[in-house]
Amino acid sequence: MPIRAFVPDDLAPLIELTIDTFRPFYEDSFRPLVGEVVFAGLHDDWRGDYRKQIAELYAPERHAYVAVAETEDGIAGYVAWSVDPARRTGSVTHLAVAARHRQHRLGTTLCEHAFAQMRTLGAESVEIGTGGDSFHAPARALYESLGCTPFPVTYYYREL
Repeated sequence: MPIRAFVPDDLAPLIELTIDTFRPFYEDSFRPLVGEVVFAGLHDDWRGDYRKQIAELYAPERHAYVAVAETEDGIAGYVAWSVDPARRTGSVTHLAVAARHRQHRLGTTLCEHAFAQMRTLGAESVEIGTGGDSFHAPARALYESLGCTPFPVTYYYREL
């Protein structure tokens, strides 16, 4: 599957893909777990948050990039990353793969593409994060299969 650089016409499909990918986390996992008060304070407008975030992902002047995997049916997935040239580090900020393209190594291919681009830009290490909940288990397995080392962090939420 061809991987190419982001173009402005990709913005709307990337927003739609991101919202489709993460809706089950926000609506079926996180909201029921933390309750309405905590959810409203943190992620009440998660769709709107993604609309803003995704629009700002591609900014080469800030060393921020996006690559898109495309099929004849449209965008199958994307990866976004940034590089800090002074620290020689990279960070994968977003990864989303359409449901029908999961389990076909597309996430691996996208991450490896981003890693190669980061190396080209001088990065010597990469950071990539995900959740510890069951929704994010496939992402954890992917990152570990790529040789990434997990560092556990726990967040606690409580209604006051």
